Amino acid sequence: MKKKHILIVEDDTDIQQLVSYNLIRAGYNVTCADSGEEALELFQSEFFDCILLDLMLPGLSGIDICKHLRKQHADDELQAPVIMLTAKGEEEDVIAGLESGADDYITKPFSPKVLIARIKAVLRRAEDRKSTESDSSQEILTIHNLRIDQGRHEVRLGEEPLQLTMTEFGILTFLAKKPGWVFTRQQIIDSVRGYDFLITPRAIDVQIFGLRKKMKDAGRIIETVRGIGYRLKVNREGEEEEQA
Repeated sequence: MKKKHILIVEDDTDIQQLVSYNLIRAGYNVTCADSGEEALELFQSEFFDCILLDLMLPGLSGIDICKHLRKQHADDELQAPVIMLTAKGEEEDVIAGLESGADDYITKPFSPKVLIARIKAVLRRAEDRKSTESDSSQEILTIHNLRIDQGRHEVRLGEEPLQLTMTEFGILTFLAKKPGWVFTRQQIIDSVRGYDFLITPRAIDVQIFGLRKKMKDAGRIIETVRGIGYRLKVNREGEEEEQA
């Protein structure tokens, strides 16, 4: 089996070497970039299965890089997962990282074993999406003015394509499969990310906020059930569709 290729974007030489050493020992191919600008150059010529991205970089920040990556490859059905690896651990920092399109957020200092476990988790979910894409019988969900093509990993609101992160797509699909059902934040975490993923319920609120923002007025169909979690509004017969 071909080794997975990991890009480490980190300007601290000691941390870069520590992470590289442990990833190589774990069986991965590793490429390193010392700055955001160098990472952008590498994106043009190489494919990476996963990206480890520091927030505080010389020049372009990790947030800038992640946003650029998501925008540049918005039409890709399968984008490489991004894991923020940073010393900035305040709640607002985590929220900013996830809102920029990151799939996971790990604060320094960290355990190399935990880091490798988290990398395996995001890679496993990426493989699951590939399997889903190859299944021609995969269901297309249609509700309200949304068309969710699970096989192609595409969402349209009316005629407008929505550019969602992998996590946003997973949450929307999960809710759309059972409109009207109320799911707790933990149920959403377990379904979308897997039981081995360490994430707080607060992070789910951030993802829901991002979804609603991208859906504009139609974001109202994602309803907050106070004290419990979220549900997708039932599309009742004869009800006027929300427009983008």
